[in-house]
This record gives sequence, C-alpha cells and structure tokens, in this order.
Amino acid sequence: MSFPSPMSNIRPDTPPPRPLTDSFGRRITYLRLSVTDRCDLRCRYCMSEAMTFLPRKEVLTIEEMGAVADAFIARGVRKIRLTGGEPLVRRGVDDLARYIGRHIATGALDEMTLTTNATRLSQHAEALFAAGVRRVNVSLDSLDPDNFRHITRTGNLAEVLDGIAAGKAAGLSIKINMVALKGANENEIEPMIRWCGTHGFDLTLIETMPLGVVDEDRTDRYLPLDVVRERLEARFTLERDDHRTGGPARYVRVRETGTRLGLITPLTNNFCEGCNRVRLTASGRLYMCLGHDDKMDLKQVLREGGPAALDAAIDAALLTKPLRHAFEIVDRNAAPAVGRHMSVTGG
Repeated sequence: MSFPSPMSNIRPDTPPPRPLTDSFGRRITYLRLSVTDRCDLRCRYCMSEAMTFLPRKEVLTIEEMGAVADAFIARGVRKIRLTGGEPLVRRGVDDLARYIGRHIATGALDEMTLTTNATRLSQHAEALFAAGVRRVNVSLDSLDPDNFRHITRTGNLAEVLDGIAAGKAAGLSIKINMVALKGANENEIEPMIRWCGTHGFDLTLIETMPLGVVDEDRTDRYLPLDVVRERLEARFTLERDDHRTGGPARYVRVRETGTRLGLITPLTNNFCEGCNRVRLTASGRLYMCLGHDDKMDLKQVLREGGPAALDAAIDAALLTKPLRHAFEIVDRNAAPAVGRHMSVTGG
C-alpha cells in the first residue's frame, strides 16, 4: 500500500507545529481511531440486532487513515488506539498498524494500542506485535459460554479465549474490559477478577453508556460501579493504585490476585475535566467528545485540501470540545444521550 503523508511535506527546518489544545487549555495527546463501524458481534448493550452500517464508499481508505494519523502525530498526539466496531474485521488493518507503528521507532509516538473482541485476534496477534502494538484491550463480558452468546447474540466464547491466548503468546499485554450489567453478568464480576488474576490480566469494569438505540431499556441493565465496588470490598482488599494509561479508568490493586482493577464511571463519577482525547470515525468525522454530537468532517478536507487545511480544520474542531459529557440513565424509555452507536466512534 502507498501511504501519502502530510508529514512528508514538512522540511527539517520547519518550526514545530502548534500543540493541539482545546478552549479549556487541555492538551490533546490521544487519538482513538475507529477503522470500521462494523462488528462481528451484536452485544445487546451496544447494538440493535439489525444494524445498518456505513456504505463502504463513505469509509476512509487505509491510506487516508494513515495520513490523518500522521497529521495528529505531527501536532503532538502521543498515543493512538485502533478501535471500531471491531477493528480486526477491517481489511488492511495490519498495514495501517505497521504504518502508524513506524512513529514509535522514531520517538514521535509513545504507544499504539488496540481494542478488540478477540474473535479474530489469533489471526492478527503476531502482525500487531511486529507493528509495535504492545497492549490490547479485549472486550469480554462473560466467561460462561451460554451467557456470552446471550449478551453478544452471536459470539463463540472459545474463539475469544483462543484469541486471548494467541495474543499473550505473541507478547501482547492483555487487559480485559467488562461492561457491568445488572441482572446479566453482575454475579460474574468476582469470578472474572479471579480468572484475570490467574492469567495475569488486568481488568477494567465499565458502566453501560447511553449511546444509540438498542433493543432493551438500559435502565434495566445499568449497574452503578460504586455499588459494585462496595460489594467487592467485602470480598477483596482493594488498595490505591496511581497507574494511568491515558484513558479514563481509575485503578485499584486487588491484593488477593495481585492484578489491577480499573473502573470507568461515566455516570456515577464524571471523569471529563482532564480529558486528553478525540475520536475519529471510519467515515472521517472527528468527534471531540463521546457524549456530544459536535463533529468536524475531515474526510472532505483531507481529499480536497492539504496539510494546512487539515490543521486548520482540526483547530476549529477543538474549539467545540465541551468540558464534560452529559450522560445519564434515569427514566425508562428515555432517548439515548446521543443517537450514534458506540461502534461508530469506538470505545
């Protein structure tokens, strides 16, 4: 593949580009790049059973995604996460990872990571590691095969476990992401902690978020993590841990397992004040916040303008970045906070 790059036009004596800063003075150093809105699972809290995905002609090419990544890295982004949908269903994702990963070798990028459901990780793990990926987040909400299939509608737990094993064998550090769901998997949280401890995986628990219309009422599944933590403290010794990965999770150390437990609490404990992230969709739309609809279409700018136009569009977009999201799950049958599904902008 040929990757045209805005950075290729930068002369060695060119002054460093301005760092990315929003109107609240926050430095933007983290880009979450959704390579596709498609997924091979249909998790009940994330999607409707019958989903309509982007026509392929509206999706950025792999080369265009590489060019946008270059532009953000040139402006001071230090971490990129490849996400989706399910990123490993996108043809060419290994090529994109190799292209972005070359910035790690030069020191321009600190880290490239991936979020996946691991159904196809066994086919990509070695290529991802070779490209420079060292950490992978795996979405896994149940270790019970029947419940896993119920939550995902179509999932085969054995495929996921094979993918996790392959990732670990390839040298990838695995972290498990588990959405806490009342009445669906809340009795599996303690076993998940112990399983992660046995395999040396950290675990992050996540509150369900009101994005996109799904086939169930989210009030039936919303499980506040302050309730979960109180329950866990009766069974485990949770010790303060100042570990940070650049994302919104806040961590404790589980003394009994020796592993970290992360908590992502968009509803019970808003974590937005220090936000350093923006999200680019597979269609080239730049979202400044997961919980707002303000966006900038970079696809048109990328195709019709040049590096200067792309920089100007990114700067204009950052002026609309809000201080915090407005998520809430209160009333039954209430419309979601934003209409787009999580698979559009990625986790």
